[in-house]
Amino acid sequence: MKYRTIGTDPTTRREVSVLALGAMLFGSVTDEATSFAVLDRYVEAGGNFIDTSDNYAFWTDGGQGGQSEELLGRWRRSRGIGDEIVIATKLGARPLAPGTGYTDNPEGLSAKVIRESAERSRERLGLAKLDLLYAHIEDHTVPLQETVEAFGALVAEGTVGLLGVSNHAVWRVERARALAAAAGLPGYEVLQYAHTHLRPRTDVPDALFPDGSLGHAGPDLLDYLRAEPGLTLVAYSPLLKGAYVRPERLPADFDHPGTPARLAALRDVARATGASVNQVVLAWQIGGELPVLPLAGVSSVAQLEENLAAVDLDLTPEQRARLDAAH
Repeated sequence: MKYRTIGTDPTTRREVSVLALGAMLFGSVTDEATSFAVLDRYVEAGGNFIDTSDNYAFWTDGGQGGQSEELLGRWRRSRGIGDEIVIATKLGARPLAPGTGYTDNPEGLSAKVIRESAERSRERLGLAKLDLLYAHIEDHTVPLQETVEAFGALVAEGTVGLLGVSNHAVWRVERARALAAAAGLPGYEVLQYAHTHLRPRTDVPDALFPDGSLGHAGPDLLDYLRAEPGLTLVAYSPLLKGAYVRPERLPADFDHPGTPARLAALRDVARATGASVNQVVLAWQIGGELPVLPLAGVSSVAQLEENLAAVDLDLTPEQRARLDAAH
């Protein structure tokens, strides 16, 4: 396994494995025995960076989520896991009532919600301190100052380590970081956005993003990352939920004229290296110029083994140039 430092403060920064494990469906779609087997193998291979959220996976049963955190708590206790494993969770997108969702009835990012939701997550996970806590989605009903101060208070109390943000407009991330800096408070240092080798259309509106998607790592976010060396991008859905090997799963926002050329480049490099296309995507992210940590969920140990092998796949400069130039 290889590792990267996230965070800049010596008291809260952590060394994490370059391949993060997504636990979104653990305890719901993925049964407990399989989830435990995947977690055990990941840790055995040197993995120590696991991702969840307080709303995972509410859509599987019409509830409010919490299954993933609860399963991770049971796994931690049964295996005697301590603070050597970094568990990141998120708040802000948990439905406030069963049968609702994060677009129509989200918990939001008020000071009250941040405190209460973080406490629920700590209890479910069995942790005295959350290593990394994200603001999951934007909340336009609460002043940014209130959100920034509420997160900062948890860090000051020692119940949260690092702060992160996901699915926010880059200008809101920068404004929140500026407010935190002006107040002498910790700011967001880990950015979690969808990112893969294929490039999506981001101009298509949906219920969460009426002006087009803010959830993908586009040019503005990557440029921000390049300009701020203390930040790290955690790239979710790097393998597009299996679409690289099952094209029928390719999301509609990737159906555009630029996709075939980038797919061809991936397949060329995969043939040259003897690796799978999935492994090339992960290796491209792990070994790139920018600090990117792919976050991949799996539903079997076999899928995990394929992903783990990507950590040791070193692409040549020529192969990287081929992947980067395709459009």
